[in-house]
Formats: sequence, C-alpha cells, structure tokens
Amino acid sequence: MFDDLPPDLDRLQTLRVWHTVWLQRIDAKIAALARRQTEEERGRRNRPAPPEWIIELGIGERRPPLQIHTGDCHMAGKRHRPVDRDEARRLLTTGLKACGHCRPDSLLGITDLSSSPALTAAAAH
Repeated sequence: MFDDLPPDLDRLQTLRVWHTVWLQRIDAKIAALARRQTEEERGRRNRPAPPEWIIELGIGERRPPLQIHTGDCHMAGKRHRPVDRDEARRLLTTGLKACGHCRPDSLLGITDLSSSPALTAAAAH
C-alpha cells in the first residue's frame, strides 16, 4: 500500500490540527450559506404580492399620472402607486394611456376607446 503520510508523530499531529482547522472553516462556511439560503427563501415567501395594477406618475409637485401598467410590468417607471381594478378601468376610460408592453386595457376588457370623448380630446392636443 502506498503511504504518503509523514513517518513521525509530530508531523502527523501537525497535519491533523491543520486539517481540523480547515474542516472547521468549511463547516462554518456551509452553515453561513445554509442560513443565507434559508433567509432568502423566507424573504421570498413573506414578500408581499405586487399590486394588480399601478399608475406610473410624472415628475413634479403634483406628479400627474402618465400610464397604467399591470403590477408586475417591468416597463413602469420608479414613480408609481398601486390602484385597484375599478380605478384602473375608470382612468383608462377617461383617457389615461395604457402601457403598450403589458396591455392593461386588454386585460381589463377595454379594447376600443377610440369613441371615448376624453381620448378624442386628448388626441387633438
């Protein structure tokens, strides 16, 4: 049998201590990664659901609404606020623009707004 370990007791004990230190470091790293993974999982479970609909807001003191998006639309800007289904439908029917990417107007069942007086007036400006 091939034996590549040192023949004397002092060096063998030194190797044992060195390997024990490494095992402790490895065990500590494993425990830290397991804790982090558990915390991330708990965070994902406890994260609140995104709102169903959001309104993207403009810049300024009054922050006028710009567009309506679905709550998980990645095209929405950083300035937005959640709205419920009824308010989203009301705002769309009064002329607020729907996001062309997530298409909240289609999801809300509002497909033809061309006859809306508010839209016609908004298009004239």
